[in-house]
Formats: sequence, C-alpha cells, structure tokens
Amino acid sequence: MQIVENLHAFVWESTTTNNCNTYFIDGPTRVLIDPGHAHLFDLVQNGLDALDVALDDIDLVICTHPHPDHIEAVRFFKDRPAKTALYEEAWQVIQGMASHLKAAMGIELDDIAPDILLREGELNAAKIEFQVIYTPGHAPGSACIYWPAKKALFSGDVIFKQGLGRTDLPGGDGARLKESIRRLAELDVDYLLSGHGEVVAGKGAVDANFKEVIETWFNYI
Repeated sequence: MQIVENLHAFVWESTTTNNCNTYFIDGPTRVLIDPGHAHLFDLVQNGLDALDVALDDIDLVICTHPHPDHIEAVRFFKDRPAKTALYEEAWQVIQGMASHLKAAMGIELDDIAPDILLREGELNAAKIEFQVIYTPGHAPGSACIYWPAKKALFSGDVIFKQGLGRTDLPGGDGARLKESIRRLAELDVDYLLSGHGEVVAGKGAVDANFKEVIETWFNYI
C-alpha cells in the first residue's frame, strides 16, 4: 500500500504468521526497512515486483532491531549492491546469539552482517535525510528511524497502533521502553509506521495513539 508519494508499506495482516511490516522508500536512494523473515519474504518480493523494483535496485536496507523476524531476510542482499545497516549495539547482540541463531534457524552471521553500524544522530542517504533515534526497551540496540521530510516514524517494535513492544524477551526493560516512547512522542509525526499492525496516519491520530499508550499501556510494563 502507498502511504504517501514514494513511500510504500508491505503490511502483514495474518494473525498466525510471525513476520514484520516492511517499508520501501522509492527515492533517489531506494531504501527498504525491516525485510523480515527469509521464508516469508514473498510479501516483500511481490510488493516490489508490483512496483517494478528488483532487489538489485535497492540501495540501502535498514533493520530497526536484532530480532530474527526483522533481520533474517537481509541474507538476500548479501551479494547485491545494497548496503545494510543496523544499530551498533544490535549487532553486538546478534553476535552474542550466533550459536542459537545457527542451531535454531540456520542463520549464519556472515549472511546478515551489516555494512553500516548506526549510531544516534543523522543518517544521510544521498538526498534523503533520516534521524536515527536510540530506543531500547523492547530489544537491546533498538533504533527508530525518523524521516523529517515526510514526518514519518519507522518505530520497529517500540510502539504500535494501540500497543507497545513486549519486554519479556532477553534484554527487555519496561522502564527503558517507557523512556523511549516518551522521546518519540515529542517528534512531529504524521505517519507512525510500526513493525507490526496497522499504519497510524494523521498527526491527530498519531498524537492520540501516543497518549493512549502512555496513559493506558504503561500500566502493564
């Protein structure tokens, strides 16, 4: 689905399939955010095919955090032109999980190793300028990507429509997640593009969603 000009969402609607939403920016730099699981990449592939975009046309792949349902399909870009990017702490987490990832999912570190280690601050991709925001709490090394030109926030699994990221996985921390969400709530956002669930569009709807999450869901973490 097209969110605004040059910004597309490949949103998972299945309640039984664990895969993340993927976002595609068709700009001077073609950017893919959170490619998802390798064995469920068809949704992304079909979405790109419909836009007449090949994998070799992608310039940059960004992953918001180190969970397999967001990063595994990075392997499809290993021998392609795209650079891959991940927050530096997230890569440290993945390296520490190497034996588990290989045994449980057949993931080799070399296949998903990032070309770019992100830090908080500006990320310039040709004529597209992003802000990288460090947002731990759901996962160590989690980072949200803010695109000021479109007022779009790619929030990974930090905050969703009417919900927030779970904190019961390794490295989860409710207090840090609350702090991260409060930081994000200060941004000027027209489009909340989360890792799972529906897109929240319109500043009023986005602000109301932050308010609901803070006032209601903070009581559960």
